[in-house]
This record gives sequence, C-alpha cells and structure tokens, in this order.
Amino acid sequence: MTTGFVIDFGRGVMELIMTLSLPMLLVGLVIGLLVSVFQATTQIQEMTLQFIPKIICISLVLAIAGPWLLEKLLEYSAHILTHFPDWIRAAEGLATPGLEPPNL
Repeated sequence: MTTGFVIDFGRGVMELIMTLSLPMLLVGLVIGLLVSVFQATTQIQEMTLQFIPKIICISLVLAIAGPWLLEKLLEYSAHILTHFPDWIRAAEGLATPGLEPPNL
C-alpha cells in the first residue's frame, strides 16, 4: 500500500463521516439559532429550552434521512469488503499497484 492510497482512503472515510453527520448537525444549528433568537427577544433565559426542540427536530431528520444514510453506509462498507482482498494483494506486490480507494 502506498502513502497516497492510505491518504485517499482516510479522506474518503472523513468525507463519509461528514456526509452522514451533516443533516443532523445542520438542523441542530438552525434550531439552536432560532431558539436563541426567540429567547433573546422574549428575554426567557431558560437553559433547558433549547434541548427539546433540538431533540425533536434531529429525531425527525434522522427518521426522514435514515434510509438514505443507511444506504450510503452500506454501500461504502460493501465496497470496502469486496475490494479488501485486492488491496491486500496489491500491498503484497501480487497485483498491479494503483488501486483506488472507494469514492463517494
């Protein structure tokens, strides 16, 4: 295995992690901002007020985007498991080098 392969593989994993976490993080950010603006305008300074809307909205996003997220994760895992023997052979010098890590 070359250094470039390992770096590309790690980059692919980081892209997958960011892709899978982006919907929940984005909704949490927007809901937190809206609740903060509401708290600032009404001068309600209850610290626990942000948690309930965030939990509800993130749960809804997870329920809606869950099948897509699971599909992406299973696709990536299947790609890794099917190409793992090729990568091992390439690392041992038994196959042609330059195999590409999974691309999303």
